[in-house]
Amino acid sequence: MSKYSALFGEKSQQQTHTSPQPLEQAQPYCLLFVDDEPNILQSLRRVFRIENYRIFTAPNGLEALTLLENNTIHLVISDYMMPKMNGADLLREIKGRYPDTIRIMLTGHADTNAVMSAIKDGAVYKFILKPWHDDDLRVTVALALEQYDLKSKNRQLKESNEIAARDLALLSKLAVTNRSQLAILLQKKSLLNESQLQEIYKNQQFHKKSVITTLLEKAWIKEHAIRKILVKDLGFSEIDLAEVQIDPAVLSLIPKRICEQQLILPISQSGRHLTLAMADPMDEGLLEEFRFNLSMDIKVVMANVANFRAKFAEVYANQELDFKELETIVGSEDPLEGIEVIIEESDDIGIDELLAATDEPPAVRMLNAIILEAVRLRASDIHIHPRSKHIVVRYRIDGVLSDKIHIPSNLLMPLVSRVKVMAELDITERRKPQDGRITVKTPLRIIDLRISTLPTINGEKVVMRILDRNAEVVQLDDLGFSERNLAQVSFAVQKPQGIFLTTGPTGSGKTTTLYSLLKTFAKPENNYVTIEDPVEYYLDMAGQVMVKEKTGLNFATILRAILRQDPDVILLGEIRDFETAEVAFHAALTGHLVFSSLHTNSSIATIARLTDLGLKPFIISSALSGIVTQRLVRKICDQCKTTEKTDRRKIRQLGAQFSQFSSTLYTGNGCEACNNTGYRGRVGLYEVLIPSELLNQLIARGASTEELLECAKNDGMITLLEDAIDKIKTGKTTVDEVIRVLGPQTIVD
Repeated sequence: MSKYSALFGEKSQQQTHTSPQPLEQAQPYCLLFVDDEPNILQSLRRVFRIENYRIFTAPNGLEALTLLENNTIHLVISDYMMPKMNGADLLREIKGRYPDTIRIMLTGHADTNAVMSAIKDGAVYKFILKPWHDDDLRVTVALALEQYDLKSKNRQLKESNEIAARDLALLSKLAVTNRSQLAILLQKKSLLNESQLQEIYKNQQFHKKSVITTLLEKAWIKEHAIRKILVKDLGFSEIDLAEVQIDPAVLSLIPKRICEQQLILPISQSGRHLTLAMADPMDEGLLEEFRFNLSMDIKVVMANVANFRAKFAEVYANQELDFKELETIVGSEDPLEGIEVIIEESDDIGIDELLAATDEPPAVRMLNAIILEAVRLRASDIHIHPRSKHIVVRYRIDGVLSDKIHIPSNLLMPLVSRVKVMAELDITERRKPQDGRITVKTPLRIIDLRISTLPTINGEKVVMRILDRNAEVVQLDDLGFSERNLAQVSFAVQKPQGIFLTTGPTGSGKTTTLYSLLKTFAKPENNYVTIEDPVEYYLDMAGQVMVKEKTGLNFATILRAILRQDPDVILLGEIRDFETAEVAFHAALTGHLVFSSLHTNSSIATIARLTDLGLKPFIISSALSGIVTQRLVRKICDQCKTTEKTDRRKIRQLGAQFSQFSSTLYTGNGCEACNNTGYRGRVGLYEVLIPSELLNQLIARGASTEELLECAKNDGMITLLEDAIDKIKTGKTTVDEVIRVLGPQTIVD
């Protein structure tokens, strides 16, 4: 408890819900306990008797709301089953009225569905079961109150930054508008040569340095000599800033960061007239921008650089906010965990320095914000993509990548290093690709992230694949199989032996289909074992094994070991090489039912791919039970679904056989539920091949792909394109989406 001792100190001032005070105000926290059992309320009081909290109690929800109206409550702990109003409804009401108040549900016999609904709605911060452990409850409350203060600080900082954002934009503009004539004047007086002039311009363009700064850094000319020329030739007035008293209201006209970078200070204001002190009074570009942005007439005076430095230290002594904070603040409500790491380009950085840097708050906060936003948006992948001017965080949502967050380039190395530390990768290795895993735990779920790093010309790119351990296996009826395809698949997977394959590109839902089939047709008398890299769904009925290449646990090795575990059904995540394929087909030929996946474009191409791996055609024909080739297309959003005018040109791209397509077409207008995309969720397109006796004969004798395809069609196989057309007709997806996934089938003039 020592690390939280600062949370329980003596405090003095009153807080309000509308303007919560930060932690350093040292004010006692107010806790409200709501329970219809007096002994529970007494026990809760006892738990917190040693803490400096102000405790309120209420026997029901209505009295609790009355207390909240008349008192500032920082945290509420409520029971679920109470008269007049249950705990979930009470906490929802509190969230609506007092969103900053932390809400905890403490109960022993709640309606699980109601409680989970409250948690998903955000009404409950934490759900704790009775009987509780006193120390755990105290720590939970301490952490929650710490979050309360952090959120308060973050909100205040964000309010300041909303004002500062305009200043930052102005600063960015001013950094490239330097049009000072000072360097040219000095060259004409033979005080600068041509190469020096070019270097000044280079520093202006690439390093955003003012002319006067470069001149003084290079020591090409004394400052007093420059001042003498400006006074004698151009008539500028020179002042001593130490003798000037600046009104804070005048000082606030130009942000601190701009003043310090450009060596300027607003001195005084009279109506629409502003007196501005400048180290370089010949910077006309800067003056034009100020005249435009401030809508004032500007009188210029000059002062030396030492005067400016001393005055800055004086007038900005109590100002802590710096515009660099704008680059590290993540715009989320929960800044509890953030990130930052500063890593130089040098390859000689020590491991201790890198590890220490990755623990700094901005990097942790940023990475967690990126992950939490991905989970909120139902993204399947996160791409941290460095570009020439900034970093883009891209999310793959329903199979489509979109840019969501822009981050300054200087935060790339801290962000990548934080990812590597979490994934236990080598953070000193930035020249080679690396792969790893991260497990992220939240109050509601556990998420596995598959990490891949790749060196690019702009820095290391990171891709994270999101796998939700709590995700439920999709029901077979919800996958999108047509009646005929569903009947064929059900027939094939109920055989006691053989191999059943799902095929398609990465991210086409192959594993989802396999798990759905496994769960739908599972029997308690069978022994189920899965081998995956990594485990994507969790099934209690199956023994699940994760591949670990580093320790020698590859697919083939594990599969051989599993065959000695007396399995009935084996789910093999993927067939990647001849060794794995050989063992899998051997298992299928020796009385086991094997499910697996393969990367191919069509069902017929799968047979050719197995042959290319080195399997004999007669082995393929003997063991193969069925093949499902699939793709995922986005579903039209049910909330904004509407009809659209038929575009004949688009229809013709699907092939000549569909040129007379006459069904009504549907589309999504875009709404809040679908993030204004018109699509929400995905549905599968399927091509099911169940080999007939004739097709098995053709496979065994090594027939060509054309012969196999013709035979499959004669047997009634529905192709991917035909299944897609059926889903367009039934309003599940759009022509545009099918063309995006399957590509145009013919050239349209």
